[in-house]
Amino acid sequence: MAETHARRRAELARKLVDDKLDAALVTSLVNVRYLTGLDSSNAALLLTSDGSAVLATDSRYSTAAKAVAEDVELVVERGVATSLATRAAKAGGSLRLGVEEQAVTLELWESMRAALDAEAGTVETVHLGRAVEQLRAVKDEDELGLLAQACAISCRALEDLWAAGGFAGRTEKEIARDLEWRMFGHGADAVAFETIVATGPNSAVPHHRPTERVVERGDLLKIDFGAAYRGYHADCTRTSVVGAEPQDWQREIYDLVAAAQQAGVDTVAVGAECMSVDHASRAIIDDAGYKENFGHGTGHGVGLEVHEAPTLGYSAAGTLADRMAVTVEPGIYLPGRGGVRIEDTLAVRASGASELFTPTTKDLLILDA
Repeated sequence: MAETHARRRAELARKLVDDKLDAALVTSLVNVRYLTGLDSSNAALLLTSDGSAVLATDSRYSTAAKAVAEDVELVVERGVATSLATRAAKAGGSLRLGVEEQAVTLELWESMRAALDAEAGTVETVHLGRAVEQLRAVKDEDELGLLAQACAISCRALEDLWAAGGFAGRTEKEIARDLEWRMFGHGADAVAFETIVATGPNSAVPHHRPTERVVERGDLLKIDFGAAYRGYHADCTRTSVVGAEPQDWQREIYDLVAAAQQAGVDTVAVGAECMSVDHASRAIIDDAGYKENFGHGTGHGVGLEVHEAPTLGYSAAGTLADRMAVTVEPGIYLPGRGGVRIEDTLAVRASGASELFTPTTKDLLILDA
């Protein structure tokens, strides 16, 4: 992996040259991990346009840093960002330093600014933008392999949960914990995000948090979940019915969401505009008269974070590229009654059709109560 991280830093260094920056101070912990391999709660990276790098972390992570980033100079100190800012300023002369302003608090900024001003050199701080996030949007094959494994763990766990049955009489919280333990049993390192189990009228809340509500026969059961595996996050949603034939309205919105989701999946391709995926899904729902019942975007990138670039929304900019990993997740939500969402994680492939990482059935299942 050291070679992979070195290649990523070289790509960022080339961007610094293009943007006429002398160095970048990376303080987003996810971006530090992407560029060095270090997973920690306190780290920063100073990268110069010639490719040299200094990684700062505290003593809790120094051993791990030496193991995963042995080709990078290491500074062990608690005030990591301020320490690296001081180091950059001490280089002397005039320096254009890119800073991840979206990842810097006002308190940290004031500390860094004081450190820069205390040195003799002249440092101009420039917004780095989401340069690293843009690199992260296109995965390498190793990343896609880890993401596929996270999704496989997730799907196996859900299928086990379905097969076990016995949903009626259990609470949303109980079902969520059951699914999470099954993900751990299949090899998850963690859950990718707080598991959503939403039943009955609660399924109409897009990001409902599980409650003590007891599941009843005939409820829609919406589960949005995912496993984390070696840093990569799965994201999948399935909706089913508990212990009874679906009512007409349940079947209607399910079939619409299924058609909308498939239209979005079919649009995912190299060169497709990000907004076109949303438009393809949204048109089916809008035309059926449910425009006001689908308010969120159709999808997003997924990887080291469960929500990352690109965005697949109705006004999203940009186009899809080979090896991007995205979700497609339209839904219809009827307040007080129930809702349906169907979501897959997939990879954009230059060869044509996207690669589906969450192949668990999308048929409307009637689960054993």
